[in-house]
Amino acid sequence: MANKSVDPIRPTDDGARQLAREIVAGARYGSLGVLEADTGFPLVTRIAFGTSPSGALLALVSSLSQHTAALRRVPVCSVLVGEPGASGDPLTHPRLTLQCRAQFIEASDPARPALREAWLTTHPKAKVYIDFADFSFVRFDVERAFLNGGFGKAYVLEATDLDFV
Repeated sequence: MANKSVDPIRPTDDGARQLAREIVAGARYGSLGVLEADTGFPLVTRIAFGTSPSGALLALVSSLSQHTAALRRVPVCSVLVGEPGASGDPLTHPRLTLQCRAQFIEASDPARPALREAWLTTHPKAKVYIDFADFSFVRFDVERAFLNGGFGKAYVLEATDLDFV
């Protein structure tokens, strides 16, 4: 019997682009995957996730965390967003993996006050620690993304498909 390989990736269309944007717009948390330079192993952790007023993808991270140290050494990373629904198989719910380069926004950056204010509107509990000296914002510059829109709905998206700043 001949081995017929089937490409599971569908052509990217406006529906896939819109679903990816909706997933990001609704995300308040994500899973961040980084590469530890000293061990070569990947590390995945849960992060608070959001967007800036201009639409850039952000996280608020502590310099005391392992993932922040890893990002400072090796800025390439992945962020998985998309929460399972209240019922059904979690693997049938849409999710988006973003392949990114991390850019740190330091406390002295003139953009930080506006980012702080916007962040607290979507993450009000961060008020307790957002001004601690070890916290900074990270902007994720998307290079490409992988959308799993549910069973049999897989897409590869380029940064231009997502329109993130």
